[in-house]
Amino acid sequence: MKLPHVAIVGATGAVGVEMLLCLEQRNFELSDLTLLASARSAGKTVIFRGKEIVIKELTHDSFQGIDIALFSAGGDISKEFAPSAAAAGAVVIDNSSAFRMDEGVPLVVPEINPEAAKNRPKGIIANPNCTTIISLMALAPLHERFGLESVIASSYQAVSGSGAQGIVELEEQVKAIANGQSFTPKVYPRQIAFNVIPQVDVFTENGYTKEEMKMAYEGRKILGHPDLKVSCTCVRVPVYRSHSVSITAKFFKEPDLEAARNAFVGRPGIQVKDDPSQKLFPVPLDTTGKDDCLVGRIRKNLVLENALDLWVVGDQVRKGAALNAVQIAEIL
Repeated sequence: MKLPHVAIVGATGAVGVEMLLCLEQRNFELSDLTLLASARSAGKTVIFRGKEIVIKELTHDSFQGIDIALFSAGGDISKEFAPSAAAAGAVVIDNSSAFRMDEGVPLVVPEINPEAAKNRPKGIIANPNCTTIISLMALAPLHERFGLESVIASSYQAVSGSGAQGIVELEEQVKAIANGQSFTPKVYPRQIAFNVIPQVDVFTENGYTKEEMKMAYEGRKILGHPDLKVSCTCVRVPVYRSHSVSITAKFFKEPDLEAARNAFVGRPGIQVKDDPSQKLFPVPLDTTGKDDCLVGRIRKNLVLENALDLWVVGDQVRKGAALNAVQIAEIL
């Protein structure tokens, strides 16, 4: 079998760098690797498996001979260049929101719906939103057991979800506060240090943000569940990395607690960490830099019938973005 020639678009960004790391750590077999970025990054070098690779400028002619193109450079770049990559014969795995709800583009979480990656009429596969991926890693096994009816969720999202500038803003504000200095928020609408902000992405006409609506739209598509009801509040918190999500999930069948916990046994990508008597529950630091998501605080909801409350945590740069894309490439 011919080994693929892989390209990473947006190779110098946080997710692009993590994609490169995932390829190396998972011993992804490839014949060649091309790294693409903007003109200002062209000419820089990166070490991959002991070999120095020169970053090239992204153009519409960059994809000749490329078999798999991992895109992580933002929706506008994807909309402009992904069709060129697909036309050149590459399978595009896109990390942006540009194609997620396109009927001709599969939306894939390999542990949940790997078969969807096989039907890609436009030559493009979409990577879901990071919060959606992390949430569904916990919800999908329960859906298979009990039939998911509705989801009420609140996310607690790390500043690295805004890119490197989110981390810088948090660090600068903490230092300014410690030194009694004033500052003006730039990345976020309000101070993020020692604070939480109930806004991730822009607000839509229904009062929800785009990030919150992604959980509903993308969840339905990935699970093949068009009637799934979802209400979500996404909150930015002063944590560097890894998103946490509090979920109330209502099911068509009554969920037995033991059966619910057993639903995760043997499932790849998700582990149970749930022993309140020993203060064992997932926190962001547990998953930072790790492949697996963690689920805990699994309990019966005291208000709704046939409902469970749970808490799931995952590294949004890794499983929520780079790793998921590389896992899709592994399917190919």
